[in-house]
Amino acid sequence: MFLTDYIKKRNGVSIGSPRSLRNNLYRSLGSKNFSTFWKYWNPIFGYYLGKFIFKPLKNIFPVAIALLLTFIFCGLIHDSVTTAFRGKVSLFFSIWFLFMGLAVLITKSLKHNFQNEFG
Repeated sequence: MFLTDYIKKRNGVSIGSPRSLRNNLYRSLGSKNFSTFWKYWNPIFGYYLGKFIFKPLKNIFPVAIALLLTFIFCGLIHDSVTTAFRGKVSLFFSIWFLFMGLAVLITKSLKHNFQNEFG
C-alpha cells in the first residue's frame, strides 16, 4: 500500500483535501479506545512507523513487543528533536510513548471502550 492509499483509508479523503485535518481529528479524538486513536492519529507518520519499524519488528518479536518497541522508537524520534533544540539529552518522550504503548496493549486486552462511558 502506498502512502496516498493509506491516508485515504485512514482519513476517508485524499492527501491534501481540505477535509483531511477535520477527518483526522474527528476519527482520532472520537475513537473508542487508545488503539483506534493511534490508528488514525498522524497517518503520515503512522504509515512510515508501520512500514519501516513495526512490520520488520513483528517478524522478529511477538506483536505486543513489536508494538512497544515501535512506540519507544517514536518517542526516541521526538526526543531527538527536543534534544537538538534544547541542547541536552532527554528521554521524556521515549518513556511517555512506552506508557502509551502499554495503555494500548492493556486497554485492547481488556476490550475497553470509551464510547460506553461517554456516548
